[in-house]
Amino acid sequence: MHKWFVQDREGREIYLTEERWQHITFRHKPLVDHLDDVLATIRVGRRKRDSLQPFKYFYHRRCDTLPGAYNAIVVVVLYGTDNRYIVTAWPSIE
Repeated sequence: MHKWFVQDREGREIYLTEERWQHITFRHKPLVDHLDDVLATIRVGRRKRDSLQPFKYFYHRRCDTLPGAYNAIVVVVLYGTDNRYIVTAWPSIE
């Protein structure tokens, strides 16, 4: 199974599996042609820690190439002991 690796602004390596990408595009059709934008959200987006689950982070970035009224992407990353991986992503309105 394919994995994409990307580093966030602080140099933390995060990966996206092909299975998770299929999940994202099945549930959030506007992201189908936006894999590079999802990965860019990790590279340059703002990061916020979940207040109830300290191992969960949200990355957010404006993206003006999304269809319709969407103009941002949110990516959820789970931080494990030895790995960090993208769980899901969705288009958003800023």
